[in-house]
Amino acid sequence: SKREIKMRKLDSTKVRPLKSEQLLHIEDHDFALRPGFGGSPIPVGIDVQVESIDSISEVDMDFTMTLYLRHYWKDERLSFRSNKNKSMTFDGRLIKKIWVPDVFFVHSKRSFIHDTTVENIMLRVYPDGNVLFSLRITVSAMCFMDFSRFPLDTQNCSLELESYAYNEDDLMLYWKHGNKSLSTDEHISLSQFFIEEFSASSGLAFYSSTGWYNRLFINFALRRHIFFFVLQSYFPAMLMVMLSWVSFWIDRRAVPARVSLGITTVLTMSTIMTGVSASMPQVSYIKAVDVYLWISFLFVFLSVIEYAAVNYLTTIEERKQLKKRGKASGMYSMDAVQAMAFDGCFHDTDEDMDLSPFPEPCEENETRASQTNISNADTPRLKRKRSLKGNVGRIILRNNHVIDTYSRIIFPSVYIVFNFFYWGLYI
Repeated sequence: SKREIKMRKLDSTKVRPLKSEQLLHIEDHDFALRPGFGGSPIPVGIDVQVESIDSISEVDMDFTMTLYLRHYWKDERLSFRSNKNKSMTFDGRLIKKIWVPDVFFVHSKRSFIHDTTVENIMLRVYPDGNVLFSLRITVSAMCFMDFSRFPLDTQNCSLELESYAYNEDDLMLYWKHGNKSLSTDEHISLSQFFIEEFSASSGLAFYSSTGWYNRLFINFALRRHIFFFVLQSYFPAMLMVMLSWVSFWIDRRAVPARVSLGITTVLTMSTIMTGVSASMPQVSYIKAVDVYLWISFLFVFLSVIEYAAVNYLTTIEERKQLKKRGKASGMYSMDAVQAMAFDGCFHDTDEDMDLSPFPEPCEENETRASQTNISNADTPRLKRKRSLKGNVGRIILRNNHVIDTYSRIIFPSVYIVFNFFYWGLYI
């Protein structure tokens, strides 16, 4: 009746379907059910274009990737008549009214669809019912990394796609174009890694409660840049080890110089090791960089222990020499090397030695000599000064302990052998 028609016009809750929805007959079908419900599983093809790998985190053991995810399937309920056989393209508003595959990322931590300036969703429907559904997504997913060879390692990560609700009896997920279904941007680069390869693969996943599901894999291999770690860890460690060897060439009686040098190198090695550990996950196994740094630390530590042994043995030898010489007028006599350690002056023979336990300083001796008005050319002290430059090196070499002599050869030789073995094993 006319009254009923008027009431319908006044009813604001009734919204007329859009022209596109009328063309696709959306109101005539129940899109809560998958296409071909009750029959064979619906095939859904997938292809992916990787836009970028945004980050790789060793601490969190994950990676972040931005990609274009495209789905292909056929839904005859969406077929329509077209005189020119052209497709229709829609944005994300139509997605909520039709059936789309429920693909999700396995082991995903965070993911989102880009929405600037609008949601990055595209739906294209062809007259025969074929559908293309495309998304631009950024996803962060787990990557199970092995750091036993860090930083000389290669990490193999994968992004896994799977239907959440439909098992293999309802939905068959496959790569649309085989191995060519995965494409990458040519300009993808990372600060710490070389991207060695991208590959696509597929398999099955079983869940005890729901059954078997098709799963697709985006596999990629990452090889770490070694040069950064050579500059930041390996090279400083080498320098500290070589610096610790300098103490083998310092006079064994220069206790402050050798002790301070040893302690400084030990503390510097500890700082390097702490810095490397701070940027890594707390794993329960030994990494390759730990092996190198701990061996280097051991070399530095042994150089300190070496001087402790030299100093102890030197003290014992001097005590034995003093006991053999006995006492002269209640005072010990000293040889030239011992006197040089006390007063900083060089003494050629024992005749120039005072028998006092602490000879007068060199400056006082020189002042006393100048007051005697003896010509400098005739004084033996000036002759000794002239020969000092040529004899100091010989005196130091002659009076170094035998342990220092062997250490100059053994420490560098063993460290070189260790480096050859280490780099040959891990590279």
